[in-house]
Amino acid sequence: MRPPRGVPFLAAMLTAVSLIEPSPVAAATGGGDGSGHCARQERVRVPGAALQRRACLDDLTTTGLAGTPYTDLADQAGLTAEGTRTPSGVPGIQVDGYFPDSSRFNDTRGWRHDAQFVIRLPDDWNGGLVVTGAPGTRKQYATDRAISDRALAQGYAYASTDKGNSGTDFYRDGARPGDAVTEWNARTTQLTRAARRVTAQRYGHLPRRTYIAGISNGGYLTRWQLENHPELYDGGVDWEGALWTADGPSLLTSLPVAVARMFGTTRDEELYAAGFARGSEFLWPYHEAAYWGLTQKIYRAEFDPAHDPRCPGPTAGSTPEEILAPCRSDATYDYAERPASVHRAVARVALTGRIGKPLITLHGDLDALLPKAADSDVYARMIDARGRGRLHRYYTVAGGTHVDGLYDTYPDRLRPILPCFRSAFDALTAWVERYTTPPADHTIGRPADGDVVNSCALAEPAETRR
Repeated sequence: MRPPRGVPFLAAMLTAVSLIEPSPVAAATGGGDGSGHCARQERVRVPGAALQRRACLDDLTTTGLAGTPYTDLADQAGLTAEGTRTPSGVPGIQVDGYFPDSSRFNDTRGWRHDAQFVIRLPDDWNGGLVVTGAPGTRKQYATDRAISDRALAQGYAYASTDKGNSGTDFYRDGARPGDAVTEWNARTTQLTRAARRVTAQRYGHLPRRTYIAGISNGGYLTRWQLENHPELYDGGVDWEGALWTADGPSLLTSLPVAVARMFGTTRDEELYAAGFARGSEFLWPYHEAAYWGLTQKIYRAEFDPAHDPRCPGPTAGSTPEEILAPCRSDATYDYAERPASVHRAVARVALTGRIGKPLITLHGDLDALLPKAADSDVYARMIDARGRGRLHRYYTVAGGTHVDGLYDTYPDRLRPILPCFRSAFDALTAWVERYTTPPADHTIGRPADGDVVNSCALAEPAETRR
C-alpha cells in the first residue's frame, strides 16, 4: 500500500498513460464547445493517475455496458433485487484507470493494480458529481446498478474507487495494522479531488454540487469523509455504513458471538445482547454460510493479526470453502481485552460523529451482518453528542437487511433498501439545494401493497409503520 500523501515523488516519475478506446457500439464525435457527444474528451486527464483510458460510449449505464470491459456484473451480484428497474441510454465519456500504488489485488481490466477508479461524464450534465467507494471487499464497478445508473440518468457525473485494496486478502495490504482501511479513506479523498478537476476539464467549470454516497463500507466512507473533509462535499447518503470506534462497538465486538454460534458454543440470547434483532433469525443460516466467519477473520486480521497469526494467515483461502470458513479462535475473541495497540489501530480509522455537511442514514431493522443496534443507532447518538443532529436524518427501513438480493429469497419478509436510498438521495439534494427539510427520523414501514422493489416514500402513512 502507498497512500496518496506518500506518492507525490512516484507520481512525478510516472507518465500518465492516456488511451482512447472505441465504444462497444459506434460512438459519435462531439464538438469542441462542451455540448456535443463526448466533446472535450481530449482534455480529460485525471490528476495524479498513473494510467487512464478514455472511452466515448453511447450508454454509460449497466444496460449499455453489460458484456463489455466497462462494468462488472459479477461484482454487483446480490446488491440489488432481481426486479429492480434501472434507467438506460445515457451517452458520455468513461474514464478508467489507477493511481500509483504498490499493491496488486485488483485484476480488473487485466491490470493487477490497486487504486483503480472509474469516472463517468454524461453528455447532458446537471452540474453535480456523485462519489462512492466499493462496498465490502468489492471493486470500483460494484455499485454501477445500485448507484451509478440513476445518478447518470439524473445528469450527475459519477466516480467510484476500489478503495486501494480489494478481495478477501485485502488485510495483507500495508505495513502495520489498520493500514488497509486507512488507505480506503485516502483513496476516496484523492478520487473526489481528481474527479472534480476532471468535470471542470470536460464541462468548463467545477461541479456546483458534490455528493458522496455508499453502501456498507461505502457508507463508512461517506461518514468519514463528511467528518474529515466536509469542504469537498455538499452532503451524503449513508446506506448501512460500517461503524468503527476505538473502544467499540464495531463488527469486532458484535461478530465474535455470531462466530461462536457457528461452533455451537453460545445461545441466541447472546446474539440479541450483541445487537442482532429478534425476528432476524431466519437470515442467520445464510449469514453463517456466507458472512459471519469470513468477515470476522479478515477484519480482525486487519486490526489484530497477533490474535491468531495462523488464521487466516497469509491468505483467507484459495477455495470458497476455505475463504468462508471461520477461525475457531474468533469464537472467543474479546476486543475489550485486546492490547492497547489494537485499539490504537482501530482509532486510526474511527468515526467521531462530527459531520460537517448534511447526512442521511438508512439501515434495515433486519440487518444480520451489521445489526443497526450496534451500528447506526450508535452513530446517530454520536452525531447528537457532537451537537450535529441538525445535519442528520436517520431512517430505519422495516424489513431491510444488509443486501437487497436476499429479498428474492424472502419476498414476504424483506424489503429492498435501494428504492429508499433513491428517495433519500432526492431528499438530500432538496435539503441542500432548496432548503427543503427532510422528514424527521422514523421507521419506514413496509406498505401493505405496491412495488416495494422500485418505490419507497420516506414519510409513509403512520398505519404502515411498525
